[in-house]
Amino acid sequence: MTTHDTSQTGLLHKAQVRASTTAPVAELKAQLGDTPLSLLILFVTPQTDFHAVVEEAERLYPDTDTVACTTAGEIGMAGYEEGLIIAVGFPKSDFATKSLPINDLDRFHAKPEIYRIARERVALERANPDMKSGFVFLIIDGLSLQEDTLTALISPALRNMPLFGASAGDGADFQATFVAINGKILLKGAVLNLVQSVHETKVFSLDHFLPTETRMVVTDADPERRIVKSINAEPAGREYARIIGKDPNQMDPFTFASHPVVVRIGSDHHVRAIHQVNEAGELVFFSAIDEGMVLTVAEPQNMAEHLRQKFGALTAGAAFTDILGCDCILRRIEAEQSQVSREVSDVLSQFNVTGFSTYGEQIGPLHVNQTMTGVAIYRKNTDPTCP
Repeated sequence: MTTHDTSQTGLLHKAQVRASTTAPVAELKAQLGDTPLSLLILFVTPQTDFHAVVEEAERLYPDTDTVACTTAGEIGMAGYEEGLIIAVGFPKSDFATKSLPINDLDRFHAKPEIYRIARERVALERANPDMKSGFVFLIIDGLSLQEDTLTALISPALRNMPLFGASAGDGADFQATFVAINGKILLKGAVLNLVQSVHETKVFSLDHFLPTETRMVVTDADPERRIVKSINAEPAGREYARIIGKDPNQMDPFTFASHPVVVRIGSDHHVRAIHQVNEAGELVFFSAIDEGMVLTVAEPQNMAEHLRQKFGALTAGAAFTDILGCDCILRRIEAEQSQVSREVSDVLSQFNVTGFSTYGEQIGPLHVNQTMTGVAIYRKNTDPTCP
């Protein structure tokens, strides 16, 4: 296995401060230095005043697109972190970017938005002919329930630019998630960040589950609210508990994290993570669900070792310098309950991963759960290979 060179200087500029820091963005700016940035992304713990942070960022970076979101935990220098504000800067010399706000997802008008996205993508590519590599980073309100619809609708406008992204979090509270751009907070909104670079990039998605032979069928559902009412014509919560061998009255987030269900799309399986069992005994999911869907129970592999192998595979052609990563809160919960959180953090730190824990992830046209999505960045003239 190729070992990542942690001594290599990253291409992204990164900084972090505690939530209690007075004037946190000023401190982040002091750490980042004076290099002109085309884009600044802030991953903001819900333990601080989000409004004040985005206002300060707009004041201190008036000529830079500043995008921010709340988190369900942060990924910083030591891996899994809590109570931080993390800044990721894209230097203008290496990256050209365009950040597009998408407002009020409940009233999303597909045709004009798709046209706008396609127009901005083409303009960015034409204005930067020397920047041949590109990707799209989507940040979306994690309580909007619109991730599946949005990613499916906008993907055709992106053409050859691979998309990854994540849903903003609120710790473990699920009460209020925020996304902002240039000092403006978007209600039930999203920000689409188009990025072109002189350096090589590789968008990826990974999870550590293996499908079993145990399957179940959704027989009654409320797709708009992501609720499954019955499985195999039985009450959903009780039937799921029976299938995985658990007491239906004793299920908690760790139960769902360690006994996920997956759906097959093409030749791949994607997790459809369960959020909770509601008072009616129904299963509430984190992503799209519908009647007739076949769900397969999956078994976890060792998360830390799986992550180390996947990151090692990303270095097979050339070592990357940075990963910008979005890691589902359910992975963090599972790591903590399985007592491998420290090992996972060590792997994240070793491979220079920066990002946040999320309420869901996006890859291409799909909204997924219990995965890590991200982009690995390689120095110019390297040749990354697929894992």
